[in-house]
Parts: sequence; C-alpha cells; structure tokens
Amino acid sequence: MLKVRTRFAPSPTGFMHIGGIRTALFAYLIAKKHKGIFVLRIEDTDQKRYVAGSLDIIYETLKDLGLNWDEGPDIGGPYGPYIQSERKKNYQFYAKQLIDEHKAYYCFCQDERLKLLKEKAARAKRPYKYDGHCLKLSNDEVENKIAAGEEYVIRFKMPRQGTTTFKDRVYGDIRVNNEELEDLILIKSDGMPTYNFANIIDDHEMAITHIVRGNEYISSTPKYVLIYQALNWPVPEFIHLPIIKKEKDSDKKLSKRDSDATIADLKEKGYLNQALINMLVLTGWSSGSEREIFSLEELTNLFDIKGIGKGNAIFDIDKLNWLNNHYLRLLSVDELYQFVYPFLDEAYDLSDKDEAWLKELILIYQKQLSYGREIILLTSLFFKDEFKIDDEAALILKDKAVINLLFLFREEIEGIREWTIDNIVNVIESVKSKVKLTGKALFMPIRIKVTGECHGPELPKTIYLLGKEVVLNRLAK
Repeated sequence: MLKVRTRFAPSPTGFMHIGGIRTALFAYLIAKKHKGIFVLRIEDTDQKRYVAGSLDIIYETLKDLGLNWDEGPDIGGPYGPYIQSERKKNYQFYAKQLIDEHKAYYCFCQDERLKLLKEKAARAKRPYKYDGHCLKLSNDEVENKIAAGEEYVIRFKMPRQGTTTFKDRVYGDIRVNNEELEDLILIKSDGMPTYNFANIIDDHEMAITHIVRGNEYISSTPKYVLIYQALNWPVPEFIHLPIIKKEKDSDKKLSKRDSDATIADLKEKGYLNQALINMLVLTGWSSGSEREIFSLEELTNLFDIKGIGKGNAIFDIDKLNWLNNHYLRLLSVDELYQFVYPFLDEAYDLSDKDEAWLKELILIYQKQLSYGREIILLTSLFFKDEFKIDDEAALILKDKAVINLLFLFREEIEGIREWTIDNIVNVIESVKSKVKLTGKALFMPIRIKVTGECHGPELPKTIYLLGKEVVLNRLAK
C-alpha cells in the first residue's frame, strides 16, 4: 500500500491566514492518521508578492501550533529542495518535454492582444478564454521569434473535445467539458513556472498522494488532471475544503483584511494554541458526534476525511471564545499568571503590585476570561481612580435606604484594623443585620459604589484586592 504523503505549500507573503492554517492542519491530520509523511514546501514563484521575514513567520506559526513537518526546507528530506525557486530547472525540463510531444506550445501574444480578447469576450458576455492563436505558428516561425528575442510564455494544449472527470474526496465526481478549458500557462515570460504548473511538478516529484486545499481550486483541478495524464503520471487524491466565511448569513469570504483573519491577530489577542487548533478543526469538519473538545493528539487518531463538510464553514468567534475559556480554566495559577501578565503590564503600571496580589486578581476572573487581552477590561476597576456609573446604577444609589447602607458600610470598613477577607465578610454580615437587607439589595449598592459595576466577581475578595484606602475613598465620593 502506498504511503500517505500530504503537503502544506504556503507562499511567503506575510502573516498566516486562518484558511491556510486550517489547510495545514487537515493535511497534517490526514498524514498522521495514516502514519504518513507531512511535507512543508514553500511556493515562492511569484517574487513580486514576496515579503521579507515571511519564511520565519511560517516556521514559527506551524511549530507554535504543534504542526511539525517531516520534510521541509529547514530539515531537508529525500525530495528536496523544498523551495520552488530552487527547482526552476525541473519545471523547464517538463515544459520542454510537453512541447516536444506537441502537448504544449510557445505563445508570443502580447498584453495588448490579450486585453483586446478580454474586452471582446466582455462585450459578448461570455467567459474569456485564450483563442489558441499561437498554435498556428510553424516551427520555423517559433524558432525565428525566439531567436529575435521576443518574449513568450509556454501554454498547455487543452483538448478541444470530450470531458474530463476527477473524483474529489469531499465533493464527489466533478466533470467538465474540455472545450470550456483555457490553454493553461505553464511557464511565464520570466522563465518561472506558474503556480499551477509548479504545484503539479512538485507534488509528483515529492510523491504527494493526497492534495488538500481550498475549494476555490476545484475549477482548476480538471486542468491539473489533464497535465498529469499528459505526463503519464498517476493522479493524486484531491480533498477540497469548504471556504471559511466571515459571517453565517453572508457570502463574504474571510480575508486577510478582516480583523481576526490571521493567526497573528488571534495570538495577539490572547488565544491559546489548544483553542485555535480545536476551533480550526471544527471549521469545516465534524466528528459525527456532539463532542467539540479535542486535543491535537486525539485528532491524529479521530480525524476522518468523511467528516469534512461540503457547505461553507464559519469561523465562529463566539465558539472560539468558549473553547478558549475552557482551556484557560484548565491552567494552573502560575500558567495563567504567565499568560495574562504581559497584557496587564502593557496596559497598567504594575510597579506597586506584587506577584501574589496579581495572581489573586487574575484568579477571580479565570472562570469568565475568554481571551488574554480581555483581562485588561475586566480588571480596569483595580487600576483606574475614576469610573462612570450608568443611569440605572446611579438611580439605585439615590435611594434613602441605600444611602444609609453605604454610610454604615463605610463606618465599619474604616474600623477594620487587619485587612483580611474574613474581616470584610464580617463587616458585610454586621451591616446586613443592621439594615435588614439581603441578597441583591445588600450587595449591589456596595458593588456599584466601590467598583462602578452592577455585577462582578466575589464581592469580599474584590474589596480586599482594591485595598482599604481605595475602598474608603470610593465610598466617600
């Protein structure tokens, strides 16, 4: 049985998009499920889009998420090099083979002519397709043009009749009429291969058995299949993934311009790797059960191509928050402290706060924390002297019984000699017995007065962490 080999082939064009990382994850899981090989290949044939530092971003992002590759540019392997720009001679060789076998041809059409063809197609309200003009050139004409230094591309000669069919593991049998297919450019005028041609050559030479990519490539796949057949190569299995949409009832695809569209955006906001992996696998895949919490290790055994859906997938930020909250709750005090401290340090002056105090503060919000940066908003009442009280809360504070309650509470707080949670609880109980108020009627006015909020974490601990001086000052205002 052929060993399963998958690949992730990103372009070094900047930060890693969520869709790209999901493709990497699915390719990784398919390989690991079948005890196969996961390959990292860099597709840099489009040098105009190259962004300095992108290669390091690709490496760091994948490693950080635990998607370690078995072969790649940095660690090598039996099918290297694993960077497309270093494989240029391979593409030229196969393009020349196709020309010699009359399956491809030189095209000298300039941009002006191609532009006119596109305008003509637009006026006729039909899809643009190159008209095969240079197919009519004789061998002598071709040689003369090349000798004269005319620019050219190499195009694949698509069949003009019949149909091409391929089987996709997600979408089933796909069939197209060959007359609809344009003669695909294989080699560009600068001598570099097109993305499509380089993919085919590299996937074959690297013995890739399963190609995992977004479903926007389904329309290109019949062209790939015809080139495989023209080269007498076995056609790999195709697994096209549903696109990731921004919103449930929208046709808008999630793009790099959207907030939270890249892994860097999400990491910067404070999402854990476990939550990101868990969310990504649920974006277009189902285990067939109601279970939604999975570790990467569990997924390497559970993942099944049959669970990939055909419909568009939604990257649900609310579900990501729920998943991240689940994993944040599992952190120890020290782990949680290490995770959220940088966010607090960025937002507030912590010079007068010791580690013990900060850990106590962070702990009271652990159960409700959805992402790391949220700790800034949740804890703001502990670092800001001024806060606004909304109209509803202000109305509560104007009640005569509440005014009396707050007066008694301040008196008793002022009398505390040793500032402990137990003594604060005793004060609350004492005031409760004197004003004959309980529950919400007792706690909410105190909370509003000292925090500016109607709801929040455990009141005695909140008061303790605020400190006696701060509490007295707020009660006095």
